[in-house]
Amino acid sequence: MTENRRPLGSDLARIAVFAALIIVLGMVTIPLPGGVPITGQTLGVMLAGLVLGARRAPLAVLLVLALAAVGLPVLAGGRGGLGVFVGPTAGYLLGWVAGTIVIGLIAYSGRFTWWRAAIAAVVGGIGVVYLFGIPVLAAVTGMPLGAAALSNVVFLPGDLLKAAAAVVLVVALARAYPRALADRASGQP
Repeated sequence: MTENRRPLGSDLARIAVFAALIIVLGMVTIPLPGGVPITGQTLGVMLAGLVLGARRAPLAVLLVLALAAVGLPVLAGGRGGLGVFVGPTAGYLLGWVAGTIVIGLIAYSGRFTWWRAAIAAVVGGIGVVYLFGIPVLAAVTGMPLGAAALSNVVFLPGDLLKAAAAVVLVVALARAYPRALADRASGQP
């Protein structure tokens, strides 16, 4: 272990904390027709990507998905079980994993800045998640791809607000605890 690297226990604790945050934010749910609710969980996904980076953030999401797979009610609306991985939201769940990787890669591709964090949250936390979610939504519901994409327009304003909130929170974290994000910005694993 190098002196710049945190101990494994510290990484596991951060991963678990962000998994818990994603779960708690799932309690903020607005059901919509079609089976895909507006939820706070995407805010947790964006925060995980921005704080944990491309290597650790997907592990937090995978932990949430593993808990859901064994039947724990950790997803929006208290959902869990293997059925969520074949339902209309399955693509979005997989998109969370890819989204956190993209968020971390963009946010820490250079010196951490608010605008880089904003681009990361929008591209990874919205674009990548939709890229995975919309085709699966279309396939599961039998909806044409264009109609499925159009049905996601209702989520865009809220997702943009969540991206803005994630950036504000992470910039405040970076100012209050400059070393909290320093290892990701310097390229440390």
